[in-house]
Amino acid sequence: MKIKDILNRNTFSLSFEVFPPKRDGNVSGLYRTIEELLVWSPDFISVTYGAGGGTRDTTIQIASKIKNEMKVETLAHLTCVQATAADIADILRQFKRNNIENIMALRGDPPGDDKTFVTTEGGFSHANELVEFIRSEGDFSIGVAGYPEVHIEAVSAEADLDYLRKKVDAGGEFIVTQIFFENEVFYRFRDRAARRGIRVPVIPGLFPIFNAKQLPKITELSNARIPVSYYESLMGVIDRPEEAEKYGIEFTIRQSEDLLLNGVAGLHFCSMNRSAHVMSILSELPLPKRYVPGQ
Repeated sequence: MKIKDILNRNTFSLSFEVFPPKRDGNVSGLYRTIEELLVWSPDFISVTYGAGGGTRDTTIQIASKIKNEMKVETLAHLTCVQATAADIADILRQFKRNNIENIMALRGDPPGDDKTFVTTEGGFSHANELVEFIRSEGDFSIGVAGYPEVHIEAVSAEADLDYLRKKVDAGGEFIVTQIFFENEVFYRFRDRAARRGIRVPVIPGLFPIFNAKQLPKITELSNARIPVSYYESLMGVIDRPEEAEKYGIEFTIRQSEDLLLNGVAGLHFCSMNRSAHVMSILSELPLPKRYVPGQ
């Protein structure tokens, strides 16, 4: 089922993000994690795409298993990194063969230690170009990324919104945001997007921190600000993982409760391929009732 139809059917969605393990032997562990998360009847599970397409085949394999064997809708990520239009067309054909009909279209981050994105000859420079190409190649439902705290390469917040509008106008049907830790940032982003004429659902992306040593990498990649009190609490227990995880769970519960009170289109949890902390959070939340097929 297309995610655009799921979002039209329900006013609230629940979803999780997983990533292909670097080692093949860890894939079975990922499937166990997904099975545990299925207790919450997610509307869809997204599967990320490694830098440079390094996990392309594994992404397709995992997304196919989720959709065709686990019977849950999947959202397969696809990027422009190190790929020509012909490469993308081949991937889309594989998606079709595997009954994958939902795609998260992203420009993608530069691979490895590169700081600057370089367009592949015969490829795409921006996500809106990728969205247009996907739309021309088949009947997919397409999601795009939004940046509440502005994309790190954007010249301004207004320019970033203009670009988001281009992605939606090209065929993006829903937005999943980059992670953030201050809800007011998300609310301002959602309101500004609406004023700019962006009328598709905006789903907040949430990242429960369970390891304080993740902080530098998280802020570098996401450009997300972490509240001072939260940062200090985590750094105070940087060598005590169990306490750090407790802080992370408690913070995300409070963050999610506030988002629910303010009528978000859904909650999208970056699971980091772990289920326990996400399930602890969900067990404390007054989730809205949703239509779930077969229940």
